Amino acid sequence: MTIRNRLTWLFVGVVAVILLAVMTTIYLLQADYTHEEFHQRLRDRAEVTGYVFLEQDELRAEAFREFQRRYLRTLTGEVLQIYDDKLQPRFIEQDTRVAISDRMLTRILTEKEVYFTLGNRQAIGLFYTDNQGQFVIVAAAENHSGVARLEHLVLILASIFVASLVVIYVAGRVFAGKALAPIARVNDQVDRITTQDLHLRVSEGISHEQDEITRLARTFNRMLERLEDGFETQRTFVSNASHELRTPLTATIGELQVLLNREREPAAYREGVASVLYELQQLKLLINNLLDLTQTNTGARDEIRLDELLAEAREAVLPEQRRRVQLTFGQLPEDAEALEILGNRQLLSRALTNLLDNALKYSPTNQPVEVRLEYRAGRRYIWVQDHGIGISEKALPQVFQPFFRADNARQVVGHGVGLPLARKIIQLHGGEVRISSRPGQGTVVEVEL
Repeated sequence: MTIRNRLTWLFVGVVAVILLAVMTTIYLLQADYTHEEFHQRLRDRAEVTGYVFLEQDELRAEAFREFQRRYLRTLTGEVLQIYDDKLQPRFIEQDTRVAISDRMLTRILTEKEVYFTLGNRQAIGLFYTDNQGQFVIVAAAENHSGVARLEHLVLILASIFVASLVVIYVAGRVFAGKALAPIARVNDQVDRITTQDLHLRVSEGISHEQDEITRLARTFNRMLERLEDGFETQRTFVSNASHELRTPLTATIGELQVLLNREREPAAYREGVASVLYELQQLKLLINNLLDLTQTNTGARDEIRLDELLAEAREAVLPEQRRRVQLTFGQLPEDAEALEILGNRQLLSRALTNLLDNALKYSPTNQPVEVRLEYRAGRRYIWVQDHGIGISEKALPQVFQPFFRADNARQVVGHGVGLPLARKIIQLHGGEVRISSRPGQGTVVEVEL
């Protein structure tokens, strides 16, 4: 069922329940009023009956006949009966005689006025006193007119109810259609956007109000921006990766073709094979970095001491560069366990090694690389600082993009994968990597865990 139909039927259901409750209340109030009105008419009939039949000896014959014509036998199925205080009948018409129990007559004598039913008739028992003594007057009749009015009211209410539901259904569909029109418009716009049209955006309308439709459109637009950035990054990644993979392959193929072109001295073959081996090693390193970059996951986690991990990363660099790495410790906790984190030792070691390699690679061989570990307010901080070529302000925001290399770094052998890989590993462990740098003055990499 569509949202439009669901809203329509929900709207109809809610209004139908409210209408039914209101109409039921109207019917009950009218039925109560009808019964009260008929009870009053019966009371009046009982009083008139007592006045006519018990005091007719005091009236002129003409007046008595006028009473009979005007007041008696005017109600459907009317029964009028009079009993004395001994419960003996004083006036009962034989053709309409109805048996009334002594218990009921006694109750009327006690309570003075009682409403009850006699079969299909409503009845009243009234205690009446005049100069001849005390009497019980019973008046009963069928309320045909009241029942007819109630039936007519039910018919009217039912007709109004059905007609109202039809009107409400039509109005509900129109209302739901107008309410959902912006969503349908957004849906149509989103449906037309393909991978080739990610630059398109959903119209947010001309309203500046922060309604749900505007928020939905803005959410779609933010999602499209992320998708566009992701696809653009992917295209750039594929383009750069293919270029970086072709470069060592081209160099290797060219070297082998030169070697096979003619007979050479053994030394020349050894030199050529060494060159091919170097290119293949670079290709293997690049492929490993690509696989790590696209498939990195934390895997098994262990408790790792960061000071020990930094020492291991220092030992992992080339021996001739290891002496340049100066490892120092700043503010540390008294409890050495505070330096422990839960993570994958191999991945974290790879990330820190990449940071050290970059710092060593892009700084002069006579300059040290300073590595500092500190503990502050439950967070662990690692700074890797070099005094090398630095990164320009323009290139700094792009250094975490795979294969990106600043202009001043192109003369140094590399692929632009180590830093993005290190950042991804740190983020997988709940940390963050920040970089500050100035061209010609060096770079500081801050790792927060």
